[in-house]
Amino acid sequence: MAAAGNLSEQPHSRMDAPLLVFTTDFGTADPYAGIMRGVVLGINPRARLMDLTHQISPQNVAQASFVLGNSYRYFPPEAIHVVVVDPGVGTGRRPVLVSTPHGRFVGPDNGVLSQVLSGLMDDAPRAPGAPGTASLPAEVTAVHLTNSAFWRLPVSHTFHGRDIFAPVAAHLSLGVLPNEMGESIDSLAWLPLPEPRLTSEGVEGEILFGDVFGNLTTNIRGDTLAGGAQVSVRVKGETIPGLSRTFFDPAGQPGVRGLVALVGSHGYLEVALPGGSAAELLAAGPGARVVVTLRVHTQPGLPNAGTTNG
Repeated sequence: MAAAGNLSEQPHSRMDAPLLVFTTDFGTADPYAGIMRGVVLGINPRARLMDLTHQISPQNVAQASFVLGNSYRYFPPEAIHVVVVDPGVGTGRRPVLVSTPHGRFVGPDNGVLSQVLSGLMDDAPRAPGAPGTASLPAEVTAVHLTNSAFWRLPVSHTFHGRDIFAPVAAHLSLGVLPNEMGESIDSLAWLPLPEPRLTSEGVEGEILFGDVFGNLTTNIRGDTLAGGAQVSVRVKGETIPGLSRTFFDPAGQPGVRGLVALVGSHGYLEVALPGGSAAELLAAGPGARVVVTLRVHTQPGLPNAGTTNG
């Protein structure tokens, strides 16, 4: 690790150091997240560290992909994202470093970066629910991390966050170039979000995940529900008549048990229980079916315009 010692001696202003942002499913009860931060600071004591979240549901790669894809653009473009939601740790999946115009990403090549890539693609792969590979968009480069000079040795079979991803990110923050860390690759693992299905009366989707408040995020985009249609949302046998503007919307139309439907800050339909947990009330989680019925408004005196498929 002589190279690491030389790099840490280079002058580097704290204010000039790029931000390192952590996204994991480690939670905060165990030491794993803290250990990763310690490893980074051991290599670059001037590193600026922050957390996006450590509360991704355990091993939920799809949730991590969604959260990261809807969050990374709120950070400076030079930020380095360390992403460790890695149920395949120690297997043949590749550790990678991906550079984009809106940040650099260090993590496993298991589909967790799919929604980051999707936001940069003109035409994302759309095989419904089928994992595969995706070619890199024009402005994106990637390397397979193979240079162990930038790792913490020996490498554990079960904690690549500590031994590969955190050290690589630290060296990257010190100015090491990506091509020094591994071999260039031109594609990454692709894990598409489940696609909603258009029906004769609206759209059918599913719950992706629940947040800490018990709000249930679906895969139905809010712009699908625009255009002056009357909306009703059905999930787990409960019907919510209409969309609310906020969680506590005085003009909203909650369901019988107080449930509301609204478009969340990320632009997707949510089901919530103001003052409570929709996830607990409905005993609902990822994969639960959500049916949205859309009926077009009609003007007085005109025949009913029927239904729309959104």
